Amino acid sequence: MTYVIGRECVDVMDKSCVQECPVDCIYEGGRVLYINPEECVDCGACKLICRVDAIYYETDLPDDQLEHLADNAAFFTEVLPGRAAPLGSPGGAERLGRVGVDTPLVSALTVRTDAPHP
Repeated sequence: MTYVIGRECVDVMDKSCVQECPVDCIYEGGRVLYINPEECVDCGACKLICRVDAIYYETDLPDDQLEHLADNAAFFTEVLPGRAAPLGSPGGAERLGRVGVDTPLVSALTVRTDAPHP
C-alpha cells in the first residue's frame, strides 16, 4: 500500500509534503509531484501537511481519480519522455533533483488556470 498524489497537485506543486517526508520519496515532475510506491513507508506525514489536499491513501482515492494510482507508479516504472530508462527507485528525490517531465496522463490534462497557490 502507498500514498498517491491526485489531480489537486497538478499545476500547483505546493511542496510542503516534500519537506515533511522522512524517506525523501516524493519526486518532482514537470507539473505535479509523484510518490514512489517502492520507497514510501506509509507514514502519512505528507497527507497531513498537504495544504491543497492532494494526497490520498491508495484505498481512499475518489472514484474520479483512481487512474492516479497507476499513474504515480508509472512515473517510476515506465520510460518518461526524454529519458533512456525508467527512474525505478533512485533512493531519494533530493539526490536525483527535479525530473521535469510527467507521465502521459498528467501531460494530457488541461493546464489549470484556477490552481490555488498556497
